[in-house]
Amino acid sequence: MSDLRKRLLFVLMAIIVYRIGTYIPVPGINPEALSSFFEEQSGTIIDMFNMFSGGALERFSIMALGIMPYISASIIMQLMTSIIPTLKEIKKEGDSGRRKITQFTRYGTVVLATLQAGGVAVALQAQGISLYQGSGFIFLQ
Repeated sequence: MSDLRKRLLFVLMAIIVYRIGTYIPVPGINPEALSSFFEEQSGTIIDMFNMFSGGALERFSIMALGIMPYISASIIMQLMTSIIPTLKEIKKEGDSGRRKITQFTRYGTVVLATLQAGGVAVALQAQGISLYQGSGFIFLQ
């Protein structure tokens, strides 16, 4: 199997997994309250964000954050490699430096995804969309 075919197959499988994941809801969400919330937010920035997530936000699926934490971490790492001298040196090391920067980006992705998920959980509680009130819901997600 050619390298291009393997890559295309991987991308196709990733898209299929993502689309299936957009139909798996996050536990602890009141679907009626979520539906009415999105009806109220029609035409706002939240509606546009929902469109970019492929409707995953409106269904509030496990894929609602999408790839935004990774993109944000990548941008932050690129900026940090320009500012921090140690990271500049790592970047100049060639292939091994690139792998280290990629690993740091992945760690940053996990941190950002955790913070964003916590922020979404707090926002859902404030809107009365979560079935569970209190800090337990934040840790449930």
